[in-house]
Amino acid sequence: MPQDTHMMAKSNSGFFGVYPMLLTFYRADGSLDLDAIALQVDAMVRHGAHGCAVMGLGTEVNKLSTKERRAVIDAVAERLNSRLPLCVTIGENSIAGQIEFARAAEAAGADWLILQPPAVGDLPERELLRFFGNVAEATSVPLGVQNAPQYLGIGLSNGGLQELRAQHGNFKVVKIEDDPLAIPPLLEATEGGLDVFVGRAGVEALEVFRAGACGLIPGFESFDYLVRLFDHLGNGRDDDAEAVYQSVEPALVFLLKSINHFVTYSREISARRLALDAIHHRLAVDVTPLGRRLAEKIARQLGPL
Repeated sequence: MPQDTHMMAKSNSGFFGVYPMLLTFYRADGSLDLDAIALQVDAMVRHGAHGCAVMGLGTEVNKLSTKERRAVIDAVAERLNSRLPLCVTIGENSIAGQIEFARAAEAAGADWLILQPPAVGDLPERELLRFFGNVAEATSVPLGVQNAPQYLGIGLSNGGLQELRAQHGNFKVVKIEDDPLAIPPLLEATEGGLDVFVGRAGVEALEVFRAGACGLIPGFESFDYLVRLFDHLGNGRDDDAEAVYQSVEPALVFLLKSINHFVTYSREISARRLALDAIHHRLAVDVTPLGRRLAEKIARQLGPL
């Protein structure tokens, strides 16, 4: 559900601020650790996150079965219990699959959805517009798309985003994985009608907001710092926001090397901040002794959640 805030003027959809992307944790036998989901949700609420995001690349959606994805969404929604707006990324590779999963997310309590393009790198833009349009027509909650060709190999032009916005009234948000320089031309091309959320682990968060983004979808491991940064900016405390960013930037730079590196080490850092005893990975990069020491150092510097 949208919230009242001093930043609402910058949001057309009513959604804004820092939406940490929830991580998946695993048990020693490889199964999902749903207790760790509850810990993350409670930490988001406790530290003032503006919303909760799930099923993006940070949730390792590509490493989960459809049954596991549904289990994660249900567990998040149940624990969240409408305490924060819930955003679910829909990553199925067919129109029918996205519609089915979108409806399941809506039924679980999702307040808005982010549609990922299908994993077809040479798809013409008109086909991608048709794909998203068919899903949009079958859903009732506000929608965004993840426009991240750098990571996904496929995306829409700014003109394509404007066309999608013009044709479908529930299409209100775009999530990008780009630097701040990409935001002004995007806002100009879409006539300011789309709310821009940015991922990239939270790197360049200050300039992202100053460039016109109204939201950030970072990793879980450092979200509490980015929440404070957003709130400082909204209250006109730019120096405080700068100080917060400087304190967390080394961790963000360390994490943003590749998607698999990011989720592996975000889990290593987050587990320590959550005081989890054991850390298990699924199809992860090697956690080297040096990498483990760096994760421990970053977790100590960030402090417990």
